[in-house]
Amino acid sequence: MPVFEYRGLSAAGKNVEGLKEAESPKTLRSVLRKDGIFLTDVVGQAEGAIKPGGKAKATSLGSTEVNFKLSGGSVSTDDIAVMTRQLATLLKAGVSLVEALAAMVDQVEKEKLKRILSDVKQRVNEGSSLGDALNTHVKVFGPLFVNMIRAGESSGALDSVLLRLAEFTEGQARLKQKIVGTMIYPAIMLVIGGGVLIMLMTVVVPKVTKIFDDMKVNLPWTTKLLIWSSNFLQDYWFVVVPALIASAIGLYKWAGSEKGKPVWDRVVLKIPVFGPLVRHLSVARFTRTLATLLKSGVPLLTALDIVKNVITNSTMSAVVDTARDAIREGESIAAPLKKSGEFPPLVYHMVGIGERSGQLEDMLLNVAESYESSVNVRIGALTALLEPMMIVMMGAVIAFVAFSILMPILQMNSMVR
Repeated sequence: MPVFEYRGLSAAGKNVEGLKEAESPKTLRSVLRKDGIFLTDVVGQAEGAIKPGGKAKATSLGSTEVNFKLSGGSVSTDDIAVMTRQLATLLKAGVSLVEALAAMVDQVEKEKLKRILSDVKQRVNEGSSLGDALNTHVKVFGPLFVNMIRAGESSGALDSVLLRLAEFTEGQARLKQKIVGTMIYPAIMLVIGGGVLIMLMTVVVPKVTKIFDDMKVNLPWTTKLLIWSSNFLQDYWFVVVPALIASAIGLYKWAGSEKGKPVWDRVVLKIPVFGPLVRHLSVARFTRTLATLLKSGVPLLTALDIVKNVITNSTMSAVVDTARDAIREGESIAAPLKKSGEFPPLVYHMVGIGERSGQLEDMLLNVAESYESSVNVRIGALTALLEPMMIVMMGAVIAFVAFSILMPILQMNSMVR
């Protein structure tokens, strides 16, 4: 049954809006009238299929075709993880799939996810498989999620696959939160430090250095540099600030472009401290995702095709793409990983052992746990390192300003004596 978003007036004359299941806008009006709501506008969908990229349009009550609006905020990884675990729990308890989906429609709070699940429930109720129903919203759930659901349905272990998916999604969300949390502190320090420096250069330094101009003394090079920087910032701030912002935006767009991303990703892997962290993170994501897909019954070639898109670094992703082509020609996974030089020896040795022993999934999980632990340790070390580094950098800038101001003052005192 389609879900409609409605707007109306309550018995007290107040504006109300919400979501309601109904067979048609006409039926919706009757249902709402029983609840004491006078319907004014409907934003919904006659057939229950959400049109990709479609925008909502308020329609008249007599209209028989209504567009469906996907609003209510974006669906996060945490939202999908919670929904997946709850759905798995319901299925494990013996609740039918349609009933479980109906319960999830009532359970979730985000309107966008509520509407998507309502559409999925309707499709399943009409005879579609859960995997095919979710595939209509692949931009929200991702190909990994959809393919694992399909594999779970084929093997008859959908509840187990959902639990595995929930654990995988929760793990990825935790790792992402940890990385973001690590970068928040230096970002805040950078903004505060930049603000303090601008205040010093535009307010404090000009007032102090004006004394030196009046006395016409021979200034050290550090003081001359400070005065020049202060004057330049005061005179051309309207050029400097937009130029810095434009450069940052330009670099960001170039790094995400088709030509720039491969170059940027290669450079990132070579940066001290950050490069090994990115590499280990890509390895952990590759092995964890591939193991989860294979354990869920997804064919190897399909799994590698999905994993290639999960790895964000294009250099590492290209190696996985090469490995997939090599497997098509009858080779092993380990050989192209070793040949690339991008994956650590532990990875291709463990993968090779797993292929020979028939325990590839278990070996991949062992590698994933090892590199996830390494990533956690490196993130902890990076967090501990960034704090003193930022303090030292800010201290060095302030020390330079203080030294540049104090040196001429000390020279004048010595001349007076």
